Amino acid sequence: MQYLISVIHDQATLATPEEDAAIDVFNDRLRTDGYWVFAGGLASPDTATVIDSRAGSEMVTDGPFLESKEYLAGFWIIEAADLDVALRLAAEGSRACNRKVEVRPFQ
Repeated sequence: MQYLISVIHDQATLATPEEDAAIDVFNDRLRTDGYWVFAGGLASPDTATVIDSRAGSEMVTDGPFLESKEYLAGFWIIEAADLDVALRLAAEGSRACNRKVEVRPFQ
């Protein structure tokens, strides 16, 4: 089963060199142990653009969808046998990036 591990951040700063190094080690472990599907870091929320075409015409808004102190800073998509494994890996990822994470299964 695949899981999304979302990295939640609440500061304007990027990862420190030490955090980047720990994330690289964690990423390598995910690859080596066969859990890796995809991962990526995201630019700050002020770089976002929201597009809403539900009413038949495009409405383009600069800035994030939601103003919040916390925001999505990055993510991992992993393949794990079950939720217990995903939660264990998420705990390791949280330690590596020094941030809170959220785990959600794909449907």
